[in-house]
Amino acid sequence: MKSSTPTILRHTALVLALSAAFPVFANDKDNDQDVQKAKAERVIIKGEKPTTLPTEIPTTIEGINAKAIETTINALDAEDALKYLPSLLVRKRYDGDYNHAVLATRASGTGNSARSMVYADGILISNLLGNGAGFTPRWGLVTPEEIQRVDVLYGPFSAAYAGNSVGAVVDYVTRMPEKFEGHVKLAGFTENFQEVATDKRYSGHQLSASLGNKQGAFSWWVNVNRMDSEGHPLVFTNKLLSAGTVSTAGKPVTGALAGRNPQGLDWWLIGATAQYHTIQDHAKIKLAYEITPTVRASYTYGVWRNDMNSTADSYLRDASGAAVYSGDVNIAGRKFTISPTDIANSKNDLQHVTHGLSVKSNTKGEFDWEIAGSIYDYQKDIARAPTVAIPAADTGGAGRITDGSGTGWNTLALKGIWRPNTEHTAEFGYQREAYKLRTLVSNTTDWINGAATTRFSAFQGNSELSSFYVQDAWRINSIWKTIIGGRFERWSAHDGALSNATTTLPFVKRDENYFSPKAAVAFRATDDLTLKASIGRAVRNPTVSELYQGTVSTQTIVNNDPNLKAEKSWTSEWSAEQSLDNGKGLLRTTFFHEDTSDALYSQTNTLVTPNITNIQNVDKIRTNGLEIAYQASDVFTPGLDISSSVTFADSIIVKNDKFQASVGKWQPRVPKWRANVVASYRATEQLSTTLGIRYSGRQYGSLDNSDVNAFTYLGFSSFLVADLRVRYKLDKQWTAAVGVNNLNNKKYWAFHPYTQRSVVAELKFDY
Repeated sequence: MKSSTPTILRHTALVLALSAAFPVFANDKDNDQDVQKAKAERVIIKGEKPTTLPTEIPTTIEGINAKAIETTINALDAEDALKYLPSLLVRKRYDGDYNHAVLATRASGTGNSARSMVYADGILISNLLGNGAGFTPRWGLVTPEEIQRVDVLYGPFSAAYAGNSVGAVVDYVTRMPEKFEGHVKLAGFTENFQEVATDKRYSGHQLSASLGNKQGAFSWWVNVNRMDSEGHPLVFTNKLLSAGTVSTAGKPVTGALAGRNPQGLDWWLIGATAQYHTIQDHAKIKLAYEITPTVRASYTYGVWRNDMNSTADSYLRDASGAAVYSGDVNIAGRKFTISPTDIANSKNDLQHVTHGLSVKSNTKGEFDWEIAGSIYDYQKDIARAPTVAIPAADTGGAGRITDGSGTGWNTLALKGIWRPNTEHTAEFGYQREAYKLRTLVSNTTDWINGAATTRFSAFQGNSELSSFYVQDAWRINSIWKTIIGGRFERWSAHDGALSNATTTLPFVKRDENYFSPKAAVAFRATDDLTLKASIGRAVRNPTVSELYQGTVSTQTIVNNDPNLKAEKSWTSEWSAEQSLDNGKGLLRTTFFHEDTSDALYSQTNTLVTPNITNIQNVDKIRTNGLEIAYQASDVFTPGLDISSSVTFADSIIVKNDKFQASVGKWQPRVPKWRANVVASYRATEQLSTTLGIRYSGRQYGSLDNSDVNAFTYLGFSSFLVADLRVRYKLDKQWTAAVGVNNLNNKKYWAFHPYTQRSVVAELKFDY
C-alpha cells in the first residue's frame, strides 16, 4: 500500500481554501479577554470553574461554555454541545436517543464507542462494557441546562487517562452556584418524517428545572429533567428479492416498496419498526463542602430513568386491506416468509444510578492531591420483546426478557500534583476501573407484563484495569515547554461465562501488562504563533462484551473470541496556532497520524473453513489527516462571530490477513472530509441569530467497502445540513428561542435514518 502522505499534500491547498469558506469552531468567543493574556495557549474563562482536563499538556484542547451553547445550539441532549466542535460527530438519530448516540473522533468512527472517554464532573459516563452502538456514553446523566462548560482533549496524549482515550477525552463540568439561583426551561420539538412508506409527524417536549445556593462553606445544586419524545422509525424490515421463491404460494399482499440494499441488491421494504416513544427522567444533586480554605469535598448523586415503548407498522395489506405481519406472503409472484419477530414491538424499563465522591486540595502551592471514586449501577435494566407476531403480541403472548440488572462499573483515583519550582509541574497517581457485565435472557409467557420463566441464554464477565501514571510539565524558558510521561497498566479479565438454556461454559482468567509513553513539546515562535507536537501510545483492551457475548452450541462457544488481543495505537499530531487580530481570533492547523495494530472489528475470517464471523483483530489501520480550526469575533462587523473547522482523514486498512478483501479499503465510518461552520450575529443585546452548517463526506459501513449504495437503510451516507437558531432575551429573567435543525431537510443515513427537518421552541426563566 502506498503512503498516503502525498495525498494529504495534494489536498492541503484545497483544505486551506475550504477553511476560509468554513471558518472553524475553536475556543469559545467568551475567551476574547483572556486571549490577550494567554495568546495561542488553551484559555479558561475567567470566573468559571476550570476544566478538569490536564491543560499543562501542549496539545489540542477545544471547548465551549454555557453561554455559547445557549446562543448557538438547539440543545436538547448533553451531546448536542459537541455538535460543532472540530472532527467530532455524535450519531444522534432523534431527540432523546439513549442507546445509539456514539461519539466519533478523528480516526474512529461511530462503531467505535470504546475509543473515547466521556466524563461528567470527574465521573466516567462512557459505557466501556462494550464497543459499538449499544454501548454509548450515558448522556442522560447530564442535561444541557446544567452544563457550565465542556472541553475535549484530542488524542491519547495525557498519561492520566486509559487507552480508551485514543480518540478523545470529553469533560463536562456542570454548575455549582456562588449564590442562590434557579432556572426553569420548557422546550418543544416536532419533526415531519417521510421515508419509504412512512409519512408522519413525530413530536416531543422537555421540562428542566434547577436550583442551587452557596451558604458559607456549603453549596448545593439540584437539577431535574423530563423528556417525552417520539422518535421516527429506525428500522425498515426488508426481504432480498433473491430470498423469494417464484411461486403462486403465500397470501397475496400489496404495499411492499422496491429498493436496493447497501450492496446494490434488490429488496422489498415491507415495514417500519423501532419507532421509540421514550419518557426519560433525570435527577441530580451535587453537594460541596469546604473543609478548609484549601480542601474541598464534593458528592454527586444522579439517577436516570427511561420508559420506552416501541411500535411497528407493516406496509403489507391483504385483499381485505388488513395489515399483514407474519406468515407466508406472495409479493409480485414470489413467496416470502415473514417470521413473527420481523415486524415486532419492544419495551425498555431502565433505571441507572451514579455516585461520585471526591476530596481535593487546591493550595496552588508545592503539593496538591485528590481522592475520587465513582459508581455507575444498572439498578434496573429490562428489555422485553415478543416472539409472537403482531397483532397477537399487542395483547401479550410469548416473548423474551433481557435483564441487565447488576451490570455497571466503578472507578477509584488517587492523584497528586507536585510543583517543586516554577519550571516543573509533576502529576502522578493510581487509578482503578472495574467493569461488571451481567445479562440474563429468559422466556416469558407474557412479554408485556409477565415474569421470567426458563433461561434462554446468559453471559457475564468482569474486567479490571489498574494503572500508575506520572508526567512532568517542564517550562524550559519563556519560549519552550515540554511534557514527558508514561502510564503502566495491568489489565485483568475474569469470571467470564456463557450459557444457553441448559449449559454454562466458563472462560479462563487473563492478565496482561502494558506501558504507554507520552510526550509533547511547544515552541513559542512569536508572541502570536505557537508550534506544538505530541506523541502517545494507547492500549485499548477488549471489553467484557467483546470477550464474553456469544452463544453455546453443542458444548462449544461460538460467535466470540475470549483471546482477543488489545488494540495498540501510536498517535501523533503537529500543530501551529496563530493568534489573529490582536487576540480576537485564533487559527489552528494540525496534522495528525495514527497507526493502530490489532484493531477490533466484526468481520469474516476467510482463512478457516467454514468461515467464522465475529469480533476479530484487524492487523493494521493507518490514518493520516489534517484539521484546520478557526474562530474570530466581530468579523466584518461588530457582533458577528464565526467559528469553523475542516478535517481531512486518509484512513486505510493496511493489513488484514483474515479478510484480504478489506486491505487497501477505507476504515468503516471514518469519512474523508468533515466540516462545520457556525456564524452567530448579535443584532442587539437582546437578539442573537445563529446559522450552523455541518458536512460529512462519504462513509462505508463494511470493512471491504462493499456497501456502495449509501442513501438507504443500513447505508452510511454523506450529508450537508444547516441549523438555525434565533434567541431573544425578553427581559432580565425571561428568554425565548426558536430553531430549526436540518433546515434543508436532508435525508441521510448512518445505518439508521437521521432526523429530518425539525423545529425546536424554548422558553426559559432564570432567577
